[in-house]
Amino acid sequence: MVPVASTRSRTKSCAIIVALGEICGLVARIIAVANQKGGVGKTTTCINLAASLAATRRRLLLVDIDPQGNATVGSGIDKSALERTVCDVLIEGVPVAEVMQEAAVGSYDVLPANRDVTAAEVHLLGKPRREFYLRDALDDVVDNYDYVLIDCPPAINMLTVNALTAADRVLIPVQCEYLAMEGLSDLLDTIRQIRETANPKLDIHGILRTMFDLRNNLDREVTAQLVDYFGDRVYRTVIPRNVRLAEAPSFGRPVLFHDKHSRGALAYLALAGEINRREGSVLSARGAGGG
Repeated sequence: MVPVASTRSRTKSCAIIVALGEICGLVARIIAVANQKGGVGKTTTCINLAASLAATRRRLLLVDIDPQGNATVGSGIDKSALERTVCDVLIEGVPVAEVMQEAAVGSYDVLPANRDVTAAEVHLLGKPRREFYLRDALDDVVDNYDYVLIDCPPAINMLTVNALTAADRVLIPVQCEYLAMEGLSDLLDTIRQIRETANPKLDIHGILRTMFDLRNNLDREVTAQLVDYFGDRVYRTVIPRNVRLAEAPSFGRPVLFHDKHSRGALAYLALAGEINRREGSVLSARGAGGG
């Protein structure tokens, strides 16, 4: 029989952990989704992970800082009709709360972008503390969310540097292809530099294998390389090649609201669950450690 005192103690500990979640929250874990290589599924991951995390009742802000504005369009927002974008936040200092919009479906918020964001990059290059503009802007709203996802451009430029300076962690989508590891080297060097100069808390949250086919020998070989180098930071979840996943953005909605039974939708729900478990483990460890 479990002693009453022990049961009460555990109950109290659980209450403390819950309180920590509400107060410091893993308060808005800010995750930059980045890889300087295009076509690896960054935007697809941002849109569908946002919707999947929101489906687990997490409060979610998706920040689009890619001038292509594909995360904006994929969330059902007409980028050509925007009166304000993240560009206005970075250049004019307009509050994020005045610019963000609700996604058409999926119960998450979007700080939208279009090609005007290119002007923000040029503007920032001549500014002091230029790498901190996005972080400063997000400070006003970050406590309203459980997660903030940042969709980065397919380049290591000042917009990406702003995202990495604002972020707690980096999620790196990787297509399992020839020389995949070599393609990560520049990004890893940038992460190290940002950690040393602007954001010491920055770390890798996980490596996400996208467009994955277990039947492909190369996919298995690259997986072995990634696990050998990154260990358990390689997510167990893989994102398969999936027609429904590829076509959902053209309908302006996440795949969860396009075909919820598709392999792509199920994969991103699994990834959301894996990320929530990782974050819960961190919070539990903090609670148990008393700090």
